[in-house]
Formats: sequence, C-alpha cells, structure tokens
Amino acid sequence: MLNAENNMSSTTPKMPTTDPNITPMMRQFLDIKADHQDFLLFYRMGDFYELFFDDAIVAAAALDITLTHRGKHLGENIPMCGVPFHAAESYLHRLIRQGHKVAICEQTEDPAEAKKRGSKSVVRREVVRLVTAGTLTEEGLLEARANNYLAAFGQTRHEESPALAWVDISTGDVQIFAGKFDAIQGRLAALMPRELLLPDSLPPEKQRLLTESCGDVVATELTASQANSESGHAALVEAYHVSTLDGFGNWSRSMYAAGGALINYLTLTQLGKLPNLKPPRLMSADDRMRIDVATCQNLEILQNKTGEKKGSLFAAIDKTVTGPGARMLSQRLAAPLAQKDAIEGRLDAISFYAGHDAETTKTRETKRSILKNAPDMARALGRMSLERCGPRDLAAVRDGLMQGFELAATALPDITPCPPQIESVLAAIAPIQKPLKDLCDHLAKALADELPVLTRDGGFIAMGYHPGLDEARRLRDESRRVIAGLQNSYREDTGIKALKVKHNAVLGYHIDVPAAHGDRLMTAPYADTFFHRQTLANSVRFSTTELAELAGQISRAGEKATGLEQEIFSTLCGEVLAQAEAVSRAAEALAELDVALALAELACDMNWVRPEIYDDHRFFVEAGRHPVVEASLSGQGDSPFIANDCHIHADDKQGNTGRLLLLTGPNMAGKSTYLRQNALIAVLAQSGCYVPATKAEIGIVDRLFSRVGAADDLARGQSTFMVEMVETAAILNQAGPASMVILDEIGRGTSTFDGLSIAWATIEHMHEMNKCRTMFATHYHELTGLSEKLDKVTNITMRVAEYQGDVVFLHEVVAGAADRSYGIHVAKLAGLPAPVIDRARILLDQLEQSREQAVPEGVLESLPLFAPTQSVEQVQVSKTDSPAEKLSREIAELDPDSLSPKQALDFIYRLRNILDDV
Repeated sequence: MLNAENNMSSTTPKMPTTDPNITPMMRQFLDIKADHQDFLLFYRMGDFYELFFDDAIVAAAALDITLTHRGKHLGENIPMCGVPFHAAESYLHRLIRQGHKVAICEQTEDPAEAKKRGSKSVVRREVVRLVTAGTLTEEGLLEARANNYLAAFGQTRHEESPALAWVDISTGDVQIFAGKFDAIQGRLAALMPRELLLPDSLPPEKQRLLTESCGDVVATELTASQANSESGHAALVEAYHVSTLDGFGNWSRSMYAAGGALINYLTLTQLGKLPNLKPPRLMSADDRMRIDVATCQNLEILQNKTGEKKGSLFAAIDKTVTGPGARMLSQRLAAPLAQKDAIEGRLDAISFYAGHDAETTKTRETKRSILKNAPDMARALGRMSLERCGPRDLAAVRDGLMQGFELAATALPDITPCPPQIESVLAAIAPIQKPLKDLCDHLAKALADELPVLTRDGGFIAMGYHPGLDEARRLRDESRRVIAGLQNSYREDTGIKALKVKHNAVLGYHIDVPAAHGDRLMTAPYADTFFHRQTLANSVRFSTTELAELAGQISRAGEKATGLEQEIFSTLCGEVLAQAEAVSRAAEALAELDVALALAELACDMNWVRPEIYDDHRFFVEAGRHPVVEASLSGQGDSPFIANDCHIHADDKQGNTGRLLLLTGPNMAGKSTYLRQNALIAVLAQSGCYVPATKAEIGIVDRLFSRVGAADDLARGQSTFMVEMVETAAILNQAGPASMVILDEIGRGTSTFDGLSIAWATIEHMHEMNKCRTMFATHYHELTGLSEKLDKVTNITMRVAEYQGDVVFLHEVVAGAADRSYGIHVAKLAGLPAPVIDRARILLDQLEQSREQAVPEGVLESLPLFAPTQSVEQVQVSKTDSPAEKLSREIAELDPDSLSPKQALDFIYRLRNILDDV
C-alpha cells in the first residue's frame, strides 16, 4: 500500500472485526477501510455515499455539510455524513481540489440476493475505484483546456541523472525525461502536475524542492518496491506487452524507476485496469530549451504569479477552438524545441495557413468553424479503455471522425507544396482510411439522436439498428400503454376517480387509492379482483392478477431491452478500442491542425512574422513587441505598443557585435518589459510560433534564464536579496555560450557599494566566463563605463524626454547610457507630497556634488570606477530652496523654442505663483 500524505488523523477504529458487538454493516465498513487507510471511503448505501468516523469529520469540514452520527461504537457515537449519489461528482471534485484521495465503494450485489443468505446479511460491497488528483478521467472533473498530469520522480543509487515520468491518464500521453536535478525542477515547473509520486527514500529536502517546483500539487510517497528500477522495468514491459523496451529509445535505470512508478500507481488506483497508454516518448535534455523554475515564474509563460492563466503568454496567444488544441499549445510553450528541423516543421504548418489573400483566409475560417464542433476524442477514448464511459463518449468518437473527414476535404486548392507536417495531419483524418470510415458509419447507424449521460438510462441505441432490441422495446412500451388503459378501466369500474396505477422499486406496479376509498376495494364485489398490498397514512395500495401479469411482461421486456443495449454498447466500445491507435492519431491530428490554424490566425491578426532559425548564437529582432502587453493594449483600445529592436551577437551588417547589452534608464520607462519581451520572443520562436516583430533571426537557445522582479521566501527564511542572489548564482553556474540570460537590477537589495560591486563582478563573469547572450538592466550608471573595457558590452538606454520639469517616458530603446535615473520625477508622478520632492532634489544635488569631490582625478580610467569616501550621513544638507532659487531653476530648465503659446502662458503663471509665495 501507499504511504500517502493526507489531511486527516488516523483514529478510525482498528480492531478485530470478529468482535460480536460490531454490527454486520460496520464490520464490513471497517474491513474495507482497513485496506484504504489513506483514502476517504465513499461507502454506498442506497441513494447516498456515506462516510464514517474520521472520514466523516474531514469530509464534513471540507464540503461544509452537516456532520451527524449513526448508532454507537464502543459506547461512543459514530460520526457520519453523506452526499447524494446523483450529485457525488461535484462533491468529489471539491475534495480532490483540496488534496484528498477518495475510494469509491459500491454495492456489487442485488439486495434480493443478499436476503437469500439471511435477513441480517449485508449487501456485498467492493471498492471499484481509487480517485486521486492525478488520475481523473470524468469530464466534469477535468479542465477541458489543460492537461491533468500525474508525474513520478525516479532515481537510482549508482546513477548520476535522475528521471521524471509523467502521464495524462485522460489521454494516455506518456513522456519520460532524464537530466540533472535542477532540470527536473524546471520540467515540473512547466508541467504543473496535479499529483507527484516520490520514493519514500528520497531525502526530505529534495522532496520539498520538487514539490515546491510544481506549485499546487498533491505529493504521494511510494515504497521502495513500487519505485525501483527492477520492478519499474517489469511493470513497463507488462504494460506495453513487449519483451524489451529498446524499441522506444535508450533507457536509463532512473527512467525505468520513474516510468515503472507511474505504471504501478495506475495499476493500484485503477484496480488493475490500465488506461489506453500511448508508447512512451523519451525526451533528452538536448531536445528542448531548458527553462528553470525561477524563469518559468518570472516570464509567466503558462500562468501569472497568482497561478491564473490571465496575463500569461499562453492566454495572450491562445486562439485555439478545441480543448485538445489548447492543451497541445500549452505543451509546446512549456517545452520549446532546441532542434532546428523540428522548429521549421512547425513553422511550415503555420505558414501554410497564414496567407492574407482572400482564398487562404476563407479556408482558414472554414476549417476553424468545423473544428469548433470537434469533440475531445482522446479523453473519450481514455474513459472507454477504463470502462468508465457512456453513450456520449461513443458519439464523441463518431463526431470527431466526421469532423476530421470534413476537414481533410477542405484543403487549400492552389497552394503547393503542402508541408510534410500538414500532409501527415490530413492523412490521419482522411476518409480514405477505410477502417476509420467504417467505424464512423457504424457508430452513426447505431447511436440514437438524443443520448443520455449514463448507459443505465437506456434509449441510446437507434431504432432499426437491432431487431431484437426493437421488439423488446415494443413489448415494453406497448405494455405501458395497456397499463394506462387499465387505469382508466379500473376508475370506471370502481367509480374512484383518484385511482392511479403507480410504480416503485419495492412494490413494482400497483394500484394506489386515497385512504377513504380503501375499504371499498376490500369488500364485495371488488375484493375478488383487488387484493391488498400495503396501507399507508394517506393511501391504500392494491394489485390485480391482470396488473401483475402485465408488470411481469414489462419487467421482462425492460430487462431484455436493457440487457441488449448493454451488450450492443460493449460491442461498440470493443470496435472503437480495436481501432484505438488510429482514433488516437486522428485526435492528435485534429489538435495539431487546431494549433496551426490558431497560430496562423494570430499571426494575421497581430502582424507577427515567421522567425528565421539558425544554429549559431545570434539574436536579432527588428521592431519587437511584448506579446502579452500588446494583447492587453489591443483589447483595451489603448495606444499601440512601442516596438524596439534587439541586436545581440548580430552580424556586421547591423554594425553591432555586442553579446551583453547593458540597459539603463528610469523606473517605469519599460526596462523589464523590454527584457521579458525578448525572452518571450525566444520562447515563441522555438515553440514553433510566429513572433511579434517585423523581422527576427534567432540562434537556437539551449537554456533560458531570467532574474527579473523582487520576491522573498519567508517560509524558508530567505529575504528578497537572498532569493535574488540564489537565482543569480544558478545562472552564473549553469549558463553557457548557447544560453540566453536576462537580468534586472542585480544588487539592488543591499547597500549601494555592495550592490554595485556584485553587479560589476556579475557582468565581468558573464562576459568572460559564461559568454552567453545577455541583457542586463541596471540603475548603477557607473557600470556603463565597462563598455570601454569589455569589448562585448554594448550600452543601450530607455529614451525619455523632460517637459516643464516632468519626465515623459517614450518607451524607446536607443544606443547609449542614461545620465540619471529620474527617480525623483517618478516619485512626483506617484504623488509624493511636494515638500518631499523638493527636499529630495536638494539631497540629490548634495550627494552628486559629494560624489564628484570624492572621486580622485584619473580614477575613471582604472578600476574601480566608483569609490566615494563620504557616507550619506556625512553629507551636510542645505535648507529648502528660496523663491529666487526656485525661479532660477525653473528658468534654467526651460527650452523656449519648444513651447507653444499656451505652454508659454502657463509658464508665466507658474512663475507668478512662485513670487506670490514670497
């Protein structure tokens, strides 16, 4: 069994269930609960799932439902709560979201059969399913546009690189990745699994680091027997029905451990029924751009800092019209490619549909309109493989295949050649595939127009499909009509207008009359026809020989119809599962087509361009924009985003060979936005997307690092500055020539001289040791002098303008260095009181004079560039400006040639106001 983390104490009684004082029902409950201690036990009793003891206490608090009690155990009340069977899914969803695990215990025996064993016999019950956060399949429990991953960490004692395996049980996608521990953390941050399986032998510190990488995740510990390489290899071989795993790629022992842990856990929770698992895809660290945990969070690729999709890169570019398409787009952004050919293949697919001409636009719109009606075949197939499906899942396969055939028939007529990726997609959904076409036609013939959610509701097989079923339905429905006529006949014979023929689960069909008329039917002449069944407070119930015979006919016909429908349903599911591989490929093809069309639509709507991909280290972007900010401005109808170029390690034609861009400028000028936009352009390009620019040449980035923004980790005793230094250390220790790094305000969390020294040393190390593409934003203007000493450092700055003593942010990046930070101007815009602003200006003047006097002549030509001898406390501060000084400063800052007549008049009034204050 599992050693799972849970949120409840374990005080459910553990005692010999042979104790004669225990009721038969409670004995059964305790026996079942003993095997599922880490789960809340949903114990089926009639129309309710009941919970007892600690399960009831935990569930009542989590669901905000009434906690009551039922009987006594060892002299104490037994806590109890329950949820209606028909509404259980919504309660189950709430429990799973809160990190609980649930065991579903159903009645597996007819009560009539139990009574044959004795009047006190308990209906047989069994756990039919274990529900955890990572093993959900129900449509109502899953988010349509997001994957629901179960991940497992694997590591062996004698192997350096651990492994991570993950599966979306609802679709059967299985992937396995091997790499260093920090790479595993990065993958988890991108995947955001709902449940993470960890070996119980893993040190607590490593367990904490892995779970923290995932965000909101349920961690489950596995025993050594469930998470070792030997048992893992055996489980994988058995699950995929092969004698060797070599056909799937090159495996390490850690991969066996991680992949096998998934299989073992699925086998346990699905009670031996594995879902339809696709062949495992083995990922190498070289196949994808590596993005660490901090970078995922800083760049907000899939979700924002609060865990919501709004404001993320994914939300800004997602124009897909299907759930599978959205999931595939999310997967691509989470793991951008690092292989040129693979990237070009995705870009070719977008280019095929990205034309602005009328014919291409119409075809794109037509295809997207068809795709909107395509159901989620992959998840329907997943439920089918676990025998957890309903009639609508069969319809999802039918309708999905029909939409695929229609899409394949609407190819662009005059555009050639068709890229290989699109050819592959169209081939997977083409109606020339006879097995799929036959399956689709068969399902279309078999299924009724209106379908229930559950098979037990019946009526989902079309009339005319099965003669035996049609006959059983006819007898059942005809008998019901006869009963309706019989009711009218009995009313006329007895004169009791309130007489009704009813049905319930206990008595079956019976005659119900008001209590006032009960005696009449028990006396002559009616007593020979009507025999008494039951007396209630307000009514009396009878039956007749004729009614009993008809009820028997209806029951037999109904049972026969239900049985035939169930048989047909099982046969149809078997036919679909026989074509599972082809159906799965068709589902994936629809998702690929949705992504290609959505990204083509995005490119046309937003004027994005196809990036040019290279195997070198260039990064040249012309008129680049921030995709998220631009989308926000566009949605609000604000002014357009100001585009900016970015030249890193560009060729001589651009006249810029800088590998490290040193960006200066005031707060609010857009430095962080500029850094992030270029990092996101790299992510988009290598995900196989067009990018927001007029031109982009991207040399493949193997690792992307981001140190932007300020945050602390108080739970671990780390200040903002400590977090900043930890993230900076990770970059300096791991970045290489093919990497890309964005750094913002390194060293600002400590004293001026400490911070400047750290930033200075960091730049030198990036330049001399890491030699990667770097954008470094700073307020330490002294650092701009490094461009004269380090040949790959280029100064760029955010352009600003001053007008009437205020600063205007132009959001343009230009060559050169900022002469000051304009912090006081920003403070003024923020609304600081005027006396504070005036005082800050005086202090700034004094500090700058002190700095200039403290720096010996010639020091700027040698290291260090900045070495003041006076502290801030030693600076003598003057009194507040006099009116004459204010007038002098206002006039000195005036540019007469730039003033309009109205502005000149306003200036005169401002001078007059200063004189009035004298």
